Amino acid sequence: MKKAQLSGSLRKNVGKKDSSSLRREGRVPCVLYGSGEQVHFSVRAVDIHKIIFSPDVYRIELDIEGKKVMSIIQDKQMHPVRDTAVHIDFLELNDQKDVKVNLPIRTKGSSIGVMNGGKLRQPYRMLKVVGLPNDIPEEIMVDISLLKIGDSIRVSELDLQAIKIDAPENAVVIAVKTARNIIEEVELEEESGEEGGEETKDESSSEESAEKSEEKGAEGN
Repeated sequence: MKKAQLSGSLRKNVGKKDSSSLRREGRVPCVLYGSGEQVHFSVRAVDIHKIIFSPDVYRIELDIEGKKVMSIIQDKQMHPVRDTAVHIDFLELNDQKDVKVNLPIRTKGSSIGVMNGGKLRQPYRMLKVVGLPNDIPEEIMVDISLLKIGDSIRVSELDLQAIKIDAPENAVVIAVKTARNIIEEVELEEESGEEGGEETKDESSSEESAEKSEEKGAEGN
């Protein structure tokens, strides 16, 4: 993981009113947990946004009024409209304890299949991994130079040594397909959607017929 540093200030009060006041001052309420007692503090919004809006994963050294701890962002709450951080949860790292993080997948090399007219497909942009903090790399690098049209790389083929990938082993991470295959996939998806719509119409027609029959029966009685 990449490294970053953040300075925080302890919160004197904990509550909605205090949190709103901090946000108006350009700060983000945070909590640190993992070593027993939770620590409530705040950081500058401009500093934390540089980290959470980055595609990278960071091992963060928190300096909370002189006390330094290594941590990772465990969870974050974002404003639904402004897309700014509302609250951040940090997890204190223990070098002897596994953690789960999402690592970005990046490629290297030029695929033979792509150079021959194929299209590169990447269903996963990130993968969740489990391992000790010091063993977790900055990214998952995948060499695509030998991929031909029709070839793919699955989770089971990725070698991260001491790190375990928390995903199905047969999941396709990267594939090279022909343009025709991609068009066929789109058409199949569209057909599935149309069939679903027809079924809904049939069900609606059946329900309407049933209602009319019930009405006629009621009139006859």
